Amino acid sequence: MHSHLSCENPPALPHEVVVEVLGRALRDRSAEGEAASVLVGSALNDDDRGFVEHWCTEVGRRAVPGSPLLGLAGLCLGHTARRFGHLSDEALALAEALAVRAEADPSDVDGRALDGFDDIRSFLHLW
Repeated sequence: MHSHLSCENPPALPHEVVVEVLGRALRDRSAEGEAASVLVGSALNDDDRGFVEHWCTEVGRRAVPGSPLLGLAGLCLGHTARRFGHLSDEALALAEALAVRAEADPSDVDGRALDGFDDIRSFLHLW
């Protein structure tokens, strides 16, 4: 019997749900799995760029070192850049900082931050 890995894109959830789940995950690491799905769903499917960028940035600034949410926040900023063609200076600086941390110590920030920053450079035509 073969099992195949599949990638499902989670839906965007109502903003109040996103705020509650991400806020909880930043206080309690046991909620990180649910938060990851919520953050990806927002980055891929929510049409409010400011909201998505705010929460990617909030997670990227506040998650503890070693949290998988750090690399994911960088990746989701890449999705945001691809979808909307823009990131604020604050979000851009954070994405770059997360990528630098990932390159220096993958146990601090995982490599998804590097993928996200590559997407940002590509879609925003930077450097």
